[in-house]
Amino acid sequence: MIIVPVVEALSYWILLTKRPSNFTTNNDNLQIQYPDNVDGDTETLLEDSEAKRVHPLTMRVRILLLWHLMTYMAPLAAVYIAEYFINQGLIEIIYFPGIWLTHAEQYRWLQVDYQLGVFISRSSINCVKIKKIWLLAVLQYVNVAVIFLQIFFEFLPTIWILFALVFYEGLLGGGAYVNTFYRVTTEVEAEYREYCMGVTSMADSCGVAIAAAAAVPVHNKLCSL
Repeated sequence: MIIVPVVEALSYWILLTKRPSNFTTNNDNLQIQYPDNVDGDTETLLEDSEAKRVHPLTMRVRILLLWHLMTYMAPLAAVYIAEYFINQGLIEIIYFPGIWLTHAEQYRWLQVDYQLGVFISRSSINCVKIKKIWLLAVLQYVNVAVIFLQIFFEFLPTIWILFALVFYEGLLGGGAYVNTFYRVTTEVEAEYREYCMGVTSMADSCGVAIAAAAAVPVHNKLCSL
């Protein structure tokens, strides 16, 4: 757990691009230095703020936006349903006997492997941009099928292949997440963007909840076979 805060700090201070500040301060004189296009007049700043104020969205507009957002939310939710169905209902059942890891240790390291894939893909938006999120959902359900087959037929010869598969699962989940929100920020008009970002964030939460509800009975059934 010590490594996680270090990785987050490196991501914030090194990986993220810093935007130049519009205002600078002089610590010695404690005076605000305004950029060239702002004269520092309080009344002018207030007028600009009033001009840029966004009116509250009506219920009709919210419903119309919600319908439009299904283009982004449905594929993201589908990815998360498959992803967390694997993590919560299937992976724990798989066991490779006779190696250096116990059953519990295998599950823990597979979760670390999954999170590593998520971290890398969520940090890749500047390198790879994916518009067809539904394609990631299809690939994630292929993973579900492969994991199901492994549970019944145990055809994978080594745990390393399973590590690769779970890492790939994390890449798909993180890629779907970051590309969905990237599309919202770039394709939705600025006046609706804040609302749309908040609503779209419900898709992954709903996906996780649905996956959990489905994973419990399926896991119990598989364990009873």
